[in-house]
Amino acid sequence: MIQAAPGQLNAAECAGKTCVDVYIENDQIIIEGYKGTDKKSTTTVKRKAVAVQPKSKVVRNKRIPSQRRTTTRRSPMVAAPQKIAPRLVIPRKKLVRKILRKITPEISLNDKLVKLLPTATIAKQPSENALVNVPVIYWCDLPTVFTTKVSVVGEVVDVTMRPAFLWSFGDGTFFATTQSGGPYPDQRITHAYSHSGTYLVTMLATWGGTWSHNGVARAITGQIRKLSVAMVSVGNGPTRFTQ
Repeated sequence: MIQAAPGQLNAAECAGKTCVDVYIENDQIIIEGYKGTDKKSTTTVKRKAVAVQPKSKVVRNKRIPSQRRTTTRRSPMVAAPQKIAPRLVIPRKKLVRKILRKITPEISLNDKLVKLLPTATIAKQPSENALVNVPVIYWCDLPTVFTTKVSVVGEVVDVTMRPAFLWSFGDGTFFATTQSGGPYPDQRITHAYSHSGTYLVTMLATWGGTWSHNGVARAITGQIRKLSVAMVSVGNGPTRFTQ
C-alpha cells in the first residue's frame, strides 16, 4: 500500500499496488482508493481445426504388360522399352486441434467516498432572560471525537476526527476549549455579561484527525471548519434595597 498526494491517485503510480489516501476538500472528508494491476490473465477463446499437410505418399502404377503382335519373321528385332506412367502423389489431410488464447488485462478498481461531519447547535442556560453579571452556561451537541470505518477498493480504512472549539460571546470575549460542554451542573463553558443587550454568539469548530490502514496511522491533510451561531438577550436584574 502506498500513499499518494491528496487527490492525485492514478493508474501509473498504483500499477500492481493498492493506493489509499484520506484528505480534506471543500470541508468534506475524502477517502480515495485505487487498486491497479500490471498482470495479465489468459483466457481460452475457442478451438479451431487446422489442416496440416503430412508427407506425401508416392504410389507407383503397375506396369502395363506389353501386347504381342503377330509379325512375319524377318530379322531379329529389339523390343521397344515400355513406358512407365508418372508417379501420382496423393496427400492425406490430418486434423490437429489448436487452442487460441486471448490476453486481457485484469480489472483495476477506483473508488472515492465522501464523509460529512455533523454541524453543531448552540444551547444555553437560561434559554431566555439572561441577567447581567449572572453566568450563562453554553454548550454544543458535537462529540469530542468522531470515528468512522469505511471500505474502499476492498481495503478497510479507519478515520478519527477531533474538534477544537473557539467561542465568541459577542462582547469581545473569546474562549478556546476542546470540550463541548453541557447543561447544569456542567459549567465548563460559561460567560457573564456586564451590560444588558442582545449579543451574537458564535462557535467555530475546527476538525483535524488521523486515518489508519493495516495498523499504520497517518495525519489527515487539511482541516474542516464549521461555524454555529446563536443570539442571547441579557437584561438587568430586579433592584433590591436593603437597610
